[in-house]
Amino acid sequence: MKALVATGNSDDLLGSLEFADLDEPVAAPDEALVAVEAFSVNRGEALFLRGAYGKPADAGWRPGQDIAGRVVQAAADGSGPAAGTRVVGHPEGRGWAERVAVPTSKLAVLPDGFATVTAAALPLAGLTALRLVRSAGSLTGRRVLLTGASGGVGHYLTELAAGSGAQVTAVSASAERGQRLAELGAAAVVPSASQAPGPFDVVFESVGGAEFEAAIGKLAAGGTVLWYGQAGLVPPTIDFFGLLGATPLTIKHFPHWVSDSTDGQDVATLVRLVEEGRLHPEIGRTADWSETVAVLCDLYERRVRGNAVLTL
Repeated sequence: MKALVATGNSDDLLGSLEFADLDEPVAAPDEALVAVEAFSVNRGEALFLRGAYGKPADAGWRPGQDIAGRVVQAAADGSGPAAGTRVVGHPEGRGWAERVAVPTSKLAVLPDGFATVTAAALPLAGLTALRLVRSAGSLTGRRVLLTGASGGVGHYLTELAAGSGAQVTAVSASAERGQRLAELGAAAVVPSASQAPGPFDVVFESVGGAEFEAAIGKLAAGGTVLWYGQAGLVPPTIDFFGLLGATPLTIKHFPHWVSDSTDGQDVATLVRLVEEGRLHPEIGRTADWSETVAVLCDLYERRVRGNAVLTL
């Protein structure tokens, strides 16, 4: 079986992955074996390969959290879909391969006619956005600021928050990407948090650094910040006295993997929303998986709008 594997080279992203011939995966009793037809790559995976999280990926590490394909072997414990079923899944790695074993709790069945490429773009970015909206509580009539809006999570989050009744201001340095965010429901698009009109009841922040400080400075008294990333790779600083106008306020660290519902249940919700025309995945790049490293580099350098999907 062919799979993409980390080389351990963090100096050059182009040299960080290579194809390898590996043994076929062996599924645990609660796992289905899926033949992968498409997968999505995420900027976080590029950051991990480069060592942005403190330590570069070891040689042999296998990335891949977003896959779509077909079950070729059902779970031995009887859970999950039968062989032959089209599915979308959120494995904890190892998805950039011809086949992968996925816990059935992390799989959702795809309806007939649902595009495989669209499905592959849903799991990580879509789960994060869905759970952010859920964590924020009722958004109807609330003023929302979203930083880093032109990435995979940002497009989903803009549409989900606007669809929940929020008045969304999205931050995007690109006018072209900003136009798409407006089409997805953003009431306003600004190039930086410092230029957002404010005040805001909820801030979804994923950039860190000065952008975090500018965004939190736009918070209304009693507002909430949901902090779910640090894509700018610079830790944020907070001026206590500068926040007195927003006092009291709440800052929540948001880990997307903590949820009362399973990944499979939430991905099924995303599939349903797409089917109903209430969610429109933004796929900025589609290519053969032989081009994975090149696409990953473009994603790292922010040359891809929304999600990037590779097909097998």
